[in-house]
Amino acid sequence: MTTTDLRLGVLGYGLRGSLARTAHRPGHGSRVTLLADPDPAARALAEAGLDGVRTLAGHREVIASPDIDAVLLLTPDHTHAALADEALRAGKPVLVEKPLATTVEDADAILATARETGTPLYVGHNMRHMPMVRLMRDVITRGEIGTVKTVWVRHFVGYGGDWYFKDWHAERRHTTGLLLQKAAHDIDVLHWLAGGYTTTVQALGDLMVYGSIAHRREPGEPKPDDWYTRDGHWPPHTQRGLNPVIDVEDVSLVNMRLDNGVLAAYQQCHFTPDYWRNYTVIGDEGRLENFGDGPGATVRVWNSRRSGYRAEPDAEYPVPDLQDTAGHGGADPLLVDEFVRFVRDGRPTDTSPVAARMAVAAGACATTSLRTGGGAVAVPPLDPRLAAHFDTGLPEGR
Repeated sequence: MTTTDLRLGVLGYGLRGSLARTAHRPGHGSRVTLLADPDPAARALAEAGLDGVRTLAGHREVIASPDIDAVLLLTPDHTHAALADEALRAGKPVLVEKPLATTVEDADAILATARETGTPLYVGHNMRHMPMVRLMRDVITRGEIGTVKTVWVRHFVGYGGDWYFKDWHAERRHTTGLLLQKAAHDIDVLHWLAGGYTTTVQALGDLMVYGSIAHRREPGEPKPDDWYTRDGHWPPHTQRGLNPVIDVEDVSLVNMRLDNGVLAAYQQCHFTPDYWRNYTVIGDEGRLENFGDGPGATVRVWNSRRSGYRAEPDAEYPVPDLQDTAGHGGADPLLVDEFVRFVRDGRPTDTSPVAARMAVAAGACATTSLRTGGGAVAVPPLDPRLAAHFDTGLPEGR
């Protein structure tokens, strides 16, 4: 590998094409040289947005190219397992956009291939780089709320009707469910803040709103140009052009027990008027909560005394404001930086294939619970050999 730009091959230029644009930084560490997408329109957009890129319809030439140092896998979720396997077996380091896979079995298979081949594997859980998340983790690490005992997460997905019910996200066969596809980020963050992984889940959920909307596209009919507007499509029943098949839940509630005894809860709703996340972390010496998750957001801590309700916290920390030129509150550029360092220099990472697998496992098992009466479901443990392989964040021999 040269000491110049890391040469990237990209598979897929759809919803996460922004990550490819972020990674295309000729002269500054990485550049996209080859990109594959079966859609001619997507290839045309890539050629317009990525100076000097060569585009192809098929992925195999990208993976096999000797002019590629690493691969960004940005395709729909249900394709991750097969494509990651091909790239890893070709000896190409891979960034898999979250979630790692749509089943526990596929997630384990990806990790097993990475171990077998010794090829670097990185999973794009960019929320670990969000300023709000890192600030909460810093507060916890400093001991300001004592030892974490319980975590509560509420996710108000205000644009859910646009983003998740007008394309493949709405179908179980492509996502398993939104408790896996959409919640993988939050479950990973919950695990990171709590310092453990989920062992048991219990969930309830339903398709409460979007399943009753009759205005669907015909199979094969493209989404209209106005499929998403920032201020439109409200209230939810005014949505038009939904996916022909909708069989995933639009509201869900999950309870979790972690391997370190922490109890956690996660709630997700796709028909709220606002879009934001709320984290509450309670320790044995206090609690923290985020107020907002964008510009002007703060993390507030109550830890000095008991009282009735009091709006004023004992400490309040402003969330650093990163310029969001590439999505996810400025986290995507930091994700790309970490991936480039990992591939080029073998540096440890804050993201983890094991953590990504455990987020998939928790989401998949929660989906099983909510679709089978809401009983407790045990999360299958990871093969100890795979856990040991990724323990340092680096492949063996690097």
